Amino acid sequence: MKKEYGVSGINRYIFLLSVWVVLLLCVPGCGYTTRSMISSKYRYIYITPFVNKVDFSQESAVASKYKIYRPMLETEITKAVINKYIFDGNLKIKEKTAADLVLKGELVEFRKDPLRYSESDEVDEYRLNILVNISLWDNRENRMLWEEKNFTGDYTYFPVTSTLTNVAKKSDDQAVVEGVKDLARRVVERTVEQW
Repeated sequence: MKKEYGVSGINRYIFLLSVWVVLLLCVPGCGYTTRSMISSKYRYIYITPFVNKVDFSQESAVASKYKIYRPMLETEITKAVINKYIFDGNLKIKEKTAADLVLKGELVEFRKDPLRYSESDEVDEYRLNILVNISLWDNRENRMLWEEKNFTGDYTYFPVTSTLTNVAKKSDDQAVVEGVKDLARRVVERTVEQW
């Protein structure tokens, strides 16, 4: 049986179709913005050099048998964070006296944990964790806006010695670079998102 549409049926069909098209075009964009969520009074930031506060004097936990020391890692973190702010563009880098905000940070732990072993007990996959304590200060009012303890950047990778085939393998140095990039990205996101 063939259904026939009259003039009012076609108008109703076009109206409903138009409503659906408008909804499909409008709803996905609700709440999304490329703007920073920070107050417009904050335009400039100063990043204090990160300080190495990794404590090697304590006994390490069972879960983390070996604490790792990487010389100048705090300097690499500072450079990566500054470069990420420059790339992001929401806050401009300035000297401390001219900055609205000051980011302070300290490296508290650097870990490389095995995730997967081969049949011959060789490590096939690692997770690198870089933990920092960071705080953001209003430079004009000299008050802390927020603080994060054990803020983590990480990277999972397959070492060059991995027995797995068809996987992209990385050296420890390449993995550290990627872990520092991840940490810098997270620090900048934490700063420019609404507190």
